[in-house]
Amino acid sequence: MLARLRAVLASRTVLVLGVLVSLLVPVFTLPQLPHVSVWPVLVGLLPWVVGKYLLCPLRWRALTDADLTRRWHLRAYAESELLGLFTPGHVGADLWRLKRLTGTGLGRGDAIVSVGTDRLVGALGLAAFVAFAGTALPMNLILPVVGLSLAAVAAVVVLRRVRPGLLPSRPLPPVRKLLHGLVLSAGYQLSIAALLVGAVGATGNTVSPLAVLGAFGASQLAGAVPGPNGASLRDGALVVALVAAGVPLGAAAAAVSIKAAIAWLPALTLGGASLLVSRRQANVAAAAAAV
Repeated sequence: MLARLRAVLASRTVLVLGVLVSLLVPVFTLPQLPHVSVWPVLVGLLPWVVGKYLLCPLRWRALTDADLTRRWHLRAYAESELLGLFTPGHVGADLWRLKRLTGTGLGRGDAIVSVGTDRLVGALGLAAFVAFAGTALPMNLILPVVGLSLAAVAAVVVLRRVRPGLLPSRPLPPVRKLLHGLVLSAGYQLSIAALLVGAVGATGNTVSPLAVLGAFGASQLAGAVPGPNGASLRDGALVVALVAAGVPLGAAAAAVSIKAAIAWLPALTLGGASLLVSRRQANVAAAAAAV
């Protein structure tokens, strides 16, 4: 399965199609609006960049039992986000993080626990914020998380008997680190709300931050079905949820398109720069070894 996913990630066709769809959606959607202002979304982008590219890597580091620096996590996470935008369902992000962790000498089981725990804590943080938003969705959101947690426990029991070598060799994160991760996740959820409020504001409409959190939480229920950034079932569900929150259909579609398109700016800037630096360092090391 992992080999197939790597083959998909290496496919130029998949990469080109993902980029084209991500760019074409806003190109065809935004001209339908009489007026779009870039300033509200730029104001919302700033806290989101802090949440996505600072708080999320710090959360990942807090949940990873490895002697790796903050800088390493910041760079690896930024790289993973860029690769995630290229792949349906953002699957490339997690695969890249696993690759980077195992490349430092961390065992595969420990790497899987690191990325999986980070995802789980992020989902719990989202569920808490949806509940705080006061919508009728929290149970629908929490149940899949509980089911995933139970499935993970069952998988560990099975692996302990069948393939013990795949299990982590290090202890699971303690409760205080899980709580630390939840606090960082809460900050990230606030940054998502800021970005979505800004994207809606760019279309000349307004929406309550709490309604935005509820809409975003609802859209995550469709996240199991992969799709390109900006044109996935999750994005369609977010449009529907924003309409239910009172945003006109055209403005909701445009806001989601703006959110998807603008995500490329920090990903290309931060993740792309990190990948270029890593490649240059690898080339220099290879040249030095060849001398």
